Amino acid sequence: MWRSACGLSVRAAERAIHRKCSHRLYAHNAEKPPPQSSPRTQAEKERRRRDKEEAILSSQHNNVEDQGMKWSEKERIAYSVSTPPGEKKDTTLPFPSSYSPEYVETSWYPWWEKEGFFTPEINDRLPHAVNRSFSMCIPPPNVTGTLHLGHALTVAIEDALVRWRRMQGYKVVWVPGCDHAGIATQTVVERRLFRERGKRRQDLSREEFLKEVWTWKKEKGEEIYHQLRKLGASLDWSRACFTMDPGFSSAVTEAFVRLCDSGLIYRSEGLVNWSCALESAISDIEVDSKQLSGRTLLSVPGYQNRVEFGTMVTFSYPIDGQDGEVAVSTTRPETMLGDVAIAVHPEDPRYQAIHGKQCRHPFADRLLPIITDTLVDMELGTGAVKVTPAHDHTDFLLSQRHSLPRLTVIGGDGTMTPLCGQWLEGVKRFDAREQVIDALTEKMLFRGKRDHAMSLPVCSRSGDVIEPLLKKQWFVRCGEMAQRAIQVIGLPCYDLCGFNNVMPVCVFHVSDWCISRQLWWGHQIPAYRVTLSDSTDTQEELWVWGRSEEEARERAAGKYGVTADAITLTQDPDVLDTWFSSGLFPFAMLGWPQQTSDLRQFYPNTILETGSDLIFFWVARMVMLGTELTGQLPFKQVLLHSLVRDKHGRKMSKSLGNVIDPLDVISGISLEVHTRSDLSTPDSCLSVPYGVQRKDFPKGIPECGTDALRFALCSYKAQGEDISLSVSQVLSCRHFCNKMWQTVRFTLVFHLIYNPSDHFVPKQMTSPLNSMDQWVCSRLYSTVLQCEQGFERYELHSVTAALHSFWLHSLCDIYLECIKPVLSQDSGAGELGLIDTVHTGRGSQREKQVVRAVLYHCVSVSLALLSPFMPFLTEELWQRLYLLKGEGGDSAGASLCLQPYPQSSQLVRE
Repeated sequence: MWRSACGLSVRAAERAIHRKCSHRLYAHNAEKPPPQSSPRTQAEKERRRRDKEEAILSSQHNNVEDQGMKWSEKERIAYSVSTPPGEKKDTTLPFPSSYSPEYVETSWYPWWEKEGFFTPEINDRLPHAVNRSFSMCIPPPNVTGTLHLGHALTVAIEDALVRWRRMQGYKVVWVPGCDHAGIATQTVVERRLFRERGKRRQDLSREEFLKEVWTWKKEKGEEIYHQLRKLGASLDWSRACFTMDPGFSSAVTEAFVRLCDSGLIYRSEGLVNWSCALESAISDIEVDSKQLSGRTLLSVPGYQNRVEFGTMVTFSYPIDGQDGEVAVSTTRPETMLGDVAIAVHPEDPRYQAIHGKQCRHPFADRLLPIITDTLVDMELGTGAVKVTPAHDHTDFLLSQRHSLPRLTVIGGDGTMTPLCGQWLEGVKRFDAREQVIDALTEKMLFRGKRDHAMSLPVCSRSGDVIEPLLKKQWFVRCGEMAQRAIQVIGLPCYDLCGFNNVMPVCVFHVSDWCISRQLWWGHQIPAYRVTLSDSTDTQEELWVWGRSEEEARERAAGKYGVTADAITLTQDPDVLDTWFSSGLFPFAMLGWPQQTSDLRQFYPNTILETGSDLIFFWVARMVMLGTELTGQLPFKQVLLHSLVRDKHGRKMSKSLGNVIDPLDVISGISLEVHTRSDLSTPDSCLSVPYGVQRKDFPKGIPECGTDALRFALCSYKAQGEDISLSVSQVLSCRHFCNKMWQTVRFTLVFHLIYNPSDHFVPKQMTSPLNSMDQWVCSRLYSTVLQCEQGFERYELHSVTAALHSFWLHSLCDIYLECIKPVLSQDSGAGELGLIDTVHTGRGSQREKQVVRAVLYHCVSVSLALLSPFMPFLTEELWQRLYLLKGEGGDSAGASLCLQPYPQSSQLVRE
């Protein structure tokens, strides 16, 4: 990221150029340009441009990282004029002497929103409108929490693309939304209920509990939308949707029924990721893998003492009918009560003689067959594997291959079941672990315990250790949908911008997806268990589904050949996985299954932009569900960005205390407030993710502003390596904001000094241009060209680099320094502190007019180029420039965000 004093070697060279050229180019009698060097080839120019850009970027990042950002507290300037929400800000007030984010960002967003600038309907009022559309959905954040810097990166990138297309005249729709986050929301409300009223969920009826959830949602749900507005996201709030809204819920029901009708959703018994603390199945993305190098004691919900993990226990099964034993190793000895076989590799010479034999279980009156299977790893443990199909995914597969029974010995609450015998029934699973080892030792079957490196699955919501359990659930056949999706794509890839443009086929090679969740908050599964009045079979499950109970009853009557009166329906109490509803977002947000005008015009979405960590869990599922339910891919392109990590490269998580609220960076936060928050860290460092040391920022996190944060986030190469962000890098962008502020202040003051009554600034510069004027205009043209190319390639970091380089180096370091002598005479600027009075020189009135026109041209075009990244600052500055035209600036369309985005074709003459 950039600092105000970064790129010293480049700037020093440019100042040397200035010293040599300023008086020569703008001497009073100068008429001829300086001698030109021999023309370079286009390839040579491009190479030099790339080398310069890389040097600037390298120096910027190195200086910020190695030297840190020294910061002195800046004066906060408040916008004191009373402005009703939605009314336009008064920009006729005196121009503040320095940049203040608080002053700049006041009042603009409510005006934009009230005027409807973010709706696609505004396109009808644009004179430069084109007959093209651009549509995108924001990845819906969970309603439970607040946005962090990862979300801010998503917003910064997406809003830049949205604003760019809107300025190009596209009809743009960017739909906001929130996900109901079933497990997370229910957990939060349950904790609140117990904390405030001492009640558990089970103490209330389902309807009473859901009322509590909706009450909480109304209180807390707007916080995320507030953050999005503070970030300047130009979302169409008139189309905002929540995944539990009635319209969205109807889409979820429709999707479930259609997929059931086509056989892609089925009910079956299978192994699921089970959280005993939540007593629910959870999705793969809610399972964290904790890597253990050996014996480790961990805290587990429901246990007073820490539990031992990372060890391998070995014990023996005696061979039935002969001397001998088979030793097996396991990290979960408590599951041996559910063993139904022992598996060995068919080529393992140690066990050739006992193929087909049986072992006797020491605690149950059953024999365990010794089976052979190539799935067994001969090098792991003893080479013999205990088979527990009801509690292990690989063992479940073995049971299917070899027709083995499946015995569930751990219940949904995490206690041992009656199948274990009275000595273990009702005992917690990890307490049972120790009792089983003691019992094996007593029977002289225990053979030892050693450290074992392993990956422990942990529930990200509860911190509980995941227990694979056998449950009857609803599943989605992902294989068939994946094949259809690949056929629609046409190739085993997708236009995946920034990642070699390839989405591997393996992304779609997923096992069937369990979509049942044992919760109350969420979309209750629209499936009904059927009980027939004259049926005596209570074991067999009969199920139907429907868009309503009435439809389900009609389906059941037809399916089982009875009258509707002879049927009793009981709706499945489970709810659907949150990822099922979020997978419908690209088309459900537009009104599907109804054929709305939005759906016809904006589907498929133009692009999906999201984090690279969601390619499997969300992107692939949206592709499969969209293709199956609409017959089209849900979006034409996929743009993935990297993860935002803290300064030390660690993924942001609440457990590490390094989750950053972007509002703390935007508005600043005092040390006292910060150290009282949950993100507090040791005294040596204010906050690990910010990379903020007390010696640099003794009073806390400085106010950086929205524009600086957005520009900093977009200045990284978002595709590829993860992003490590510190507050110093954002502060360097705040320095850049101040540089912009002072440049426009300079431009405005000189216009008023020379022509206080002249409100017209010519759009076309008809007078002959000096060579320096020509040079800066050529640099502006090159910058516009780089912006066009960067946006088209979705390489926003190259766009921000080009804009930063032009404004800071070409415009300020060279051009402004060169023209100051021309404008200094009798201007009074020295007294205002705008010009170093050491500079002297005289310029004719014609030269001064040309300089002012060129300066206005460069500044106004640059503000338009920067608008997608810095919406607040560029609007504030552009509105003040706009007043120079004498057109008032009060019309609804007089906003920079609706002006045409500069095109190189319009500047080609420069």
